Amino acid sequence: MTHRILVVDDEPDITALVAYHLARAGYRVSTAANGPDALKAAKDERPDLVVLDLMLPGLSGYDVLAELRKRDETRDVGVILLTARRDEPDRIKGLSLGADDYLTKPFSPAELALRVQALLRRLAAPAVSAGSTLVAEGLTIDRAAHRVSLKGEELNLTATEYKLLVTLLERRGRVQTRPQLLETVWDAQPDIQTRTVDMHVQRLRSKLGEIGDMIETVRGFGYRFKK
Repeated sequence: MTHRILVVDDEPDITALVAYHLARAGYRVSTAANGPDALKAAKDERPDLVVLDLMLPGLSGYDVLAELRKRDETRDVGVILLTARRDEPDRIKGLSLGADDYLTKPFSPAELALRVQALLRRLAAPAVSAGSTLVAEGLTIDRAAHRVSLKGEELNLTATEYKLLVTLLERRGRVQTRPQLLETVWDAQPDIQTRTVDMHVQRLRSKLGEIGDMIETVRGFGYRFKK
């Protein structure tokens, strides 16, 4: 099946460049030049992935991304932000809103095509069990009993470590920023610092032993459980 890609950018040269390289890679490509048109195209065409600029007329790329994640029909679409905004707060905001990847301009079209390919592969991978048990890399997490075992040996995790592990594994392959983890695991308590996340990840890795390095540090962003 040929994947559909929606390219959203208000710069015609950039749009044409991205569309050309993605079409050459075998994808069906459509384009939009502003936020409202992007949302309409996403609804009507149901793309598998959106390459989205942030500085758009009408609605910003952030607004488009938030709306995509809010709507049932586009909630799970892959999104790569392609933008001239290089600052860490912009990256964090984009990833926090649910972007799957972030690439800054100027960019390599070949790299973008590879990132598109990788994201589509991740999205097509079988989902982690939606039942009460999560299984991965020798780990078994019984969510009904709040028990975690590694190769049959039960692990003694704190409640926070348990929530952290479940959160990372449920979103396997996706970067979870520190603010996202604070919100999900710690319910964003105001007295909690981002370094708290690092300390708990370090302890969790230690308790996971030989598979501890499956929790990957994504420098400048947060953490991800490797696929």
